[in-house]
Formats: sequence, C-alpha cells, structure tokens
Amino acid sequence: MSVSHALLGLLEPAPMHGYTLRRRYDDWFGGGRAIASAQVYSSLRRLARSDWVELAGVEAGGGPERRVYRLTGPGVAELERWLAEPAVPEVRASRQELFAKVVVATLTRRRPREVLDRQRHQHLARMRQLRELRQSPEVLTQLDADFEMFHLEADLRWIDAAEARVARLAARLEGAGDDHIS
Repeated sequence: MSVSHALLGLLEPAPMHGYTLRRRYDDWFGGGRAIASAQVYSSLRRLARSDWVELAGVEAGGGPERRVYRLTGPGVAELERWLAEPAVPEVRASRQELFAKVVVATLTRRRPREVLDRQRHQHLARMRQLRELRQSPEVLTQLDADFEMFHLEADLRWIDAAEARVARLAARLEGAGDDHIS
C-alpha cells in the first residue's frame, strides 16, 4: 500500500498535523501494525517536495510546535490519479516462498506434499483466527479479515492443485535425467 497516497486521502477533508495523521492512519490502515512517526514525517516532506501538500500553519502547544499540513491542488490531482489506477495484482512474498519450497522439495527428491500439508495447516489455523475477527463489531476489522480470508482461500485452492501436480513434476524430472524442465 502507498503510505503517501493514504496520507493524501487523510488530508483531503481537513488540514492536520503529523501526530493526528499518524493516529488516523493507524486507525484506518494499521490493522494492529502501527506506522512509525518518522515514516509519517518523511512522507510529508516528500509530499511537500512534490507540491502535493503544503504547510498550512504551525500550532503552538504544551510541547513542540506542530506543523499543520494541507492538500494542494496538485495533491488532489495525484490522489484522483492514484484512486483511478487499479492496483497491480502481486504475488506476496509468502506465496513466492511456498512455490519455491514445493519446487525445491521436488527437485531434491524430498516430499513436496509434506511442505504443502504443513502450509495447509498453517493457512487453516489463520483462517480460524480470521473467522473470529469477522465477527467483530468494527467494519474495518471485518473488511480486513475478509480480504485476508479470501486470499487464504485462493492459496488453499493452489495448494490442492499443486498437490495434484507434484507427482507429474517429479516424474518429469525422473524422465529427463537432469534438472531441466521444458
């Protein structure tokens, strides 16, 4: 996810300072993983260099002065561009790793089905946790849990398909006499 673009979206309704932005980011997008204040402030500096946000003022308080930022016209245009652009479907690192483990287990004459079984059990355990989260009264928690749940379901379908294909891959390796797959 683009932190910078999320910050632009949070700034659109009203100017605010970095501390409030960090809190709102955590509330909306954190999912239990807080963003570092330093990341918020470095993102704000980059957004200001791009002319997407500007300093709207400085608030004095009991502590250090707080810089208040607001979205600029070019910032609104960038936010619109980002919202209109579909997200690129990406293979998460965990999926790439699982694929690699299955292939390596097959290439090295180990048991790829055991790799798949362990992963299936891990996915099912996580899905049980997500079923509980889907019962939360918080709609953001429900949406986040649904998103992860549907991805895990797709992973499980791949695990089932891979399990059906690893025997063919192993036989192909045996017949080739080397590790080259055509």
